[in-house]
Amino acid sequence: MKVAQDFRIEIPVLKFSDQITKARQILRDDRFREVYVVDDAKKLLGYFDITDGLRVTATRSNVTVEGFVKDAAEVHAADQIEQVAREIKKFHTDSAAVVDGQRHVTGGVLLSDLFPVIISRHELCGSVLDHMSGNVVTADETSPIQHIYTLIVQSGFSAFPVVRKKKLVGIVSRRDLIRGGRTRTARAHAEHTPVGEIMTREVIALKPDDMISTAARLLVQHDVSCLPVIDGGAVVGIVDRHDVLAGIR
Repeated sequence: MKVAQDFRIEIPVLKFSDQITKARQILRDDRFREVYVVDDAKKLLGYFDITDGLRVTATRSNVTVEGFVKDAAEVHAADQIEQVAREIKKFHTDSAAVVDGQRHVTGGVLLSDLFPVIISRHELCGSVLDHMSGNVVTADETSPIQHIYTLIVQSGFSAFPVVRKKKLVGIVSRRDLIRGGRTRTARAHAEHTPVGEIMTREVIALKPDDMISTAARLLVQHDVSCLPVIDGGAVVGIVDRHDVLAGIR
């Protein structure tokens, strides 16, 4: 039986006094969307995520992570992976901190690592329509990048389908903004650079009548966190790993 220990990896940690610029440097690694915050004894205090990394865009800043820390999903090394998945889903995070009996952080488990194993061990029931989120926030390809910052901070979503005349033409994620240090130059260029210049144009999309098992397969195959759902070319929903987990019988 697979347990958290089998998937535990080392994840960098921060302290309250660490600056956001340090957190953002860690989060530029494609592997991490969250980083844990600990006290001097390395006990878990919470986590700081990539969305918070976009709230402060100045090149140099003395702003610390303390005001942005949220409660983290936490598990123990011997917990079965189904329990780990439930905790991650409960907190709607991309990872869970692995702690010992004194809540010292000993590592973390990423949902992206668990996901392929979880879906291979359980039957997935229902269609994409049954499980997708219909609350989709889209971006226009001609909108300035600054608009994406606003959407991320206001909605908390990780990615946004990009449309042209209501038709899907791409997708842009918070990772697109973090990668390459774009946060450092946001103030200077965000008003002039359109979303269309940084979006991913090759988008894997679903239809409402596709099975949720198809969504799961495509998420694993393309190693993405979410997929837009289209009907007649228009975006009608979005499916992420958490939506797929809800389809487990």
